[in-house]
Amino acid sequence: MVTVSDTPLDGRCPEGNIANRWDQRKRDLKLVAPNNKRKYTIIVVGTGLAGGSAAASLAELGYNVLSFCIQDSPRRAHSIAAQGGINAAKNYQNDGDSVWRLFSDTIKGGEWRSRESNVYRLATLSTSIIDQCVAQGVPFAREYGGTLANRSFGGTQVSRTFYCAGQTGQQLLLGAYQAMMCQVNAGMIKTYSRREMLDLVIVDGVARGIVTRDLVTGKFETFAGDAVVLCTGGYGNVYYLSTMAKTCNVTAAWRCHKRGAFFANPCYTQIHPTCIPVSGDHQSKLTLMSESLRNDGRVWVPKAKDDNRSPDQIPEDERDYYLERRYPGYGNLAPRDVSSRAAKERCDAGYGVGSTKTSVYLDFTKAIQTYGENVIREKYGNLFEMYQRITAEDPYKVPMRIYPAVHYAMGGLWVDYNLQSNLPGLYVLGEANFSDHGANRLGASALMQGLADGYFVIPYTVGDHIANRKLTKVSTDRPEFQAALDAAKSRVNAILNVKGTNSAEYFHRALGKIMWDHVGMARNERGLLKAIDSIKSLREQFWQDVKVLGSGEQFNQNLEHAGRVADFLEFGELLASDALHRDESCGGHFREEHQTDEGECQRNDDKYMYVGAWEYQGVGKESILHKEPLAFVDAPTGVRSYK
Repeated sequence: MVTVSDTPLDGRCPEGNIANRWDQRKRDLKLVAPNNKRKYTIIVVGTGLAGGSAAASLAELGYNVLSFCIQDSPRRAHSIAAQGGINAAKNYQNDGDSVWRLFSDTIKGGEWRSRESNVYRLATLSTSIIDQCVAQGVPFAREYGGTLANRSFGGTQVSRTFYCAGQTGQQLLLGAYQAMMCQVNAGMIKTYSRREMLDLVIVDGVARGIVTRDLVTGKFETFAGDAVVLCTGGYGNVYYLSTMAKTCNVTAAWRCHKRGAFFANPCYTQIHPTCIPVSGDHQSKLTLMSESLRNDGRVWVPKAKDDNRSPDQIPEDERDYYLERRYPGYGNLAPRDVSSRAAKERCDAGYGVGSTKTSVYLDFTKAIQTYGENVIREKYGNLFEMYQRITAEDPYKVPMRIYPAVHYAMGGLWVDYNLQSNLPGLYVLGEANFSDHGANRLGASALMQGLADGYFVIPYTVGDHIANRKLTKVSTDRPEFQAALDAAKSRVNAILNVKGTNSAEYFHRALGKIMWDHVGMARNERGLLKAIDSIKSLREQFWQDVKVLGSGEQFNQNLEHAGRVADFLEFGELLASDALHRDESCGGHFREEHQTDEGECQRNDDKYMYVGAWEYQGVGKESILHKEPLAFVDAPTGVRSYK
C-alpha cells in the first residue's frame, strides 16, 4: 500500500486569465539590481539546449556562472542529436495555427496529464524562441522566396515545425554554444568539461553547491553557489537500448532526489515509432530516424502474415497502410505513443517485416514519384545517408525498416511554475523536469521546452529566489560540503571494492531487458510486480558481483558506467513502482488492463488526474507519494482521438 502525503503539492501557478499568467508572474517576481547580480554565482549543470541557453542568459544578465558538462565540450551535449525540428506558433503557413492551438495540441498530446499554466507559457514563448535563434544566425530552412519554412510533426494538423534539414538540434545547440562562448570570453562563465555531478550540497535547507568527479583525472571537487540549475536531460538509458547517447544517465537527478527533491511521473517514458530496429545482441544503442520522415514516408506492412517477399514484389492492394487506415484524420503523423503501439500490434500479430519480423516499412516511393528524388534528397538527405550507412540499404530504392525504441522521458524532478524543485535553490530545466509534456510528448517540442526554459524563464525566476532570501556567502570549507564529498567518494570506493566477476555492462543489459519486457510499451500488474522483484534481485547481485578494473584516481570509463548503473538499479524500481501505482492508461504509460475495444488508452480521470511526485525514503524502501492535483479549465478533458 502506497503511503500518500496528506498535503497536496502546490505548483505555485498564477491565477486569472491563462493568457496573462506569465506576464502576471513576471510582474510579481522580485528583481536583483544589475550591480548586485555580479555578487552571485549560479551553478548550471549540463550544456544542452536548456543548460547552454540558461548559462548564456544568466551570464549576460551579470551573474557569475559555473557551467559543467560531462562531455569534452559543451557543444557535444546530447541536444546535438535532435533531428527533425522545433515547434513555434508563428502561423507562417496561414493554416490555422495559433498559440492557443499549440497549447491545446500539447495538452491533448500529453493526455491531460501536464500542468495547464506551464504548457500555455511554453506555447506563448515558442514564437520568441524562433526570433532569438534567427538573430543568432541559426540556418533554418527557407522557402524559395526567403521566408522560413515549416513542416508537420505528429499529433498536429498544422505545419508549425521549423527545421535545419535533419540537423536542427545541432544548429540550435551551436547557437546556444556561441552565446555561451561570448560570455566565457567576457569572463562571466567558467566552464568545467568532463565533470560528472555526483551529489548536491544542501546548506540550511537551500541548494548551495555540487560535488563533481573529473572524468579524466578522477579528482573529486566541490563547488559553491547561490543556486543550482540542473539541465542534465532524461533517463531513457535505464532501458539500456535507447536512442540516447551512451553518456545520458539519471545520476545527477537521482542524487538530487536522494537529497530530498521529489521525482515526478517517472513512468511517463516515450517510445519513438521511427527508429532503426534492433539487429542483434551486439548493439549498445539504437538510432533515431526523424519523425519528419513521416511527412512524406508512408508506413505499411503486408496484409498477409509472414509475407517474406521483398517490398517491391508486394502489390499496392496487398499492403496495409495501417496508420492511414486507423487514423485517417492524421494518417502517418499520428502521435508517437499511438504510432508505436500500432507498430507493435502489427508485429505481434505476425505482420512484421525483415529477418526478425519486428519492423515495419517506411516507404518513400510515392513521394519520390510525386516530387522527384532531388526534392526528397534536399529535405532528408543526411537522414537517408545515415540510414544507408547503418543498414547498407538504399532508402531511395527500398523502404526503410523501422520499429519503436525508447527515446525521451516526460517524467523528471518535480518543479513549480518557476521551475524550482521542492528544494529551495534547486532549479530543473528541460527534459530533467516533468512539467510540460504530460504522459506523451509531441514531436519537435523538446527543443522548444529546453530553449524556453533557458532563454526566457530561468533568467526571471532565479532572480526572485536570490532577492527573496538572505543568502550569506558559503565556502566549500563548510561541513555540509565535506559530508557530501565524503558520501560521493564512499559510493565510488564501494563499487571498486566489490571485486566481483561481472561487468557493469552485464548488469546494465540485464536491467534493460527487465525494463523493456515488463515496463516498456505495454505494461500490466503481473509484469510490473515481476519487474520490481527482478530489479531488487539484480541490484543485490550487482553489489555482490560487479567487477570494475583500475582505480578511481584515473580515467576509468568502467567506473563511470558502474556508478550510473548503480543509480539506474535504484531508479528502475521507482519507475516500475510508479507504473504499478498508476492503474490507468495514458500516453506513453499503457496498462493492458485499461484499453478500449480498439486498443487505445483508457484514462481514469477520477482517480489519477494528478502529478505523482515521489519522496525518497532509502534504498529498497517504499517512497512517499505527493500529489499535485491537475485541473483543466482552458483545455477541457475529452476523448483523445486521432481518427
